[in-house]
Amino acid sequence: MDGKVVWITGASSGLGKEIALQTAKQGNTVVLLARRIDKLLEIEEEIKNTGGKAHTFQLDVGDIDNLEVVINSIMLKVGRIDVLINNAGFGVFEHLIDVELDVMKEMFHVNVLGLITCTRYVVPYMIEQKGGHIINIASQAGKLATPKASVYAATKHAVLGFTNSLRMELAPNHIYVSAVNPGPIQTDFFTRADEAGSYVKNVEKWMLQSKDVAEKVIRLMEKPKREVNLPRWMGAGSTLYQLFPTLIEKIAGKRLSQK
Repeated sequence: MDGKVVWITGASSGLGKEIALQTAKQGNTVVLLARRIDKLLEIEEEIKNTGGKAHTFQLDVGDIDNLEVVINSIMLKVGRIDVLINNAGFGVFEHLIDVELDVMKEMFHVNVLGLITCTRYVVPYMIEQKGGHIINIASQAGKLATPKASVYAATKHAVLGFTNSLRMELAPNHIYVSAVNPGPIQTDFFTRADEAGSYVKNVEKWMLQSKDVAEKVIRLMEKPKREVNLPRWMGAGSTLYQLFPTLIEKIAGKRLSQK
């Protein structure tokens, strides 16, 4: 992987930040992308203080109308993109009747339309370079939906559908497309997703650490494959659900309703 240019959306905190730090340690140039420019500059300084290479650009994935201009501007300054990690996203865990319409729209703009649009404007550069790797951070929620997460799960189902189609579409151009499907990760994600803290309390002992998930993403960049499911037992559970949905809902109904 040494010497690759890796773009990361949502790089200002949580998993995105951890991926950026670990990627830079591998000798790659990291392009930090997020809305919070102050946080990105802190991460850039941390990377450079340890001898790494990083560039910071403000990018709002949800501002779809401006993404083409911003991405082209970044490309002019950076000059290359070997890996795009679509990490930006958020969720809100509420019953459908309690979710505000503006929040629904925002979730789809950031989690789905923004991700697709960023990829749309990056792909031509990868085709010109005759190679690249697109990694979409999806979720186990994209495979096994649960109560109080209907809208969020819908966005992640959309991400997986997009990823699977694009993988076949770009294969002739030597561009890999991968999905990472983690279960709950101990990050700031839940500050908004679970304001009451009840879900975090119920699943805390099973929560993944961002450092461990980032390590798996680094391995995926080194050896591309179709998808990574974390933790493995949860990935196996999602597979069983797809095969026997009625049975799993009957057996594990209470476990799936911990939000």
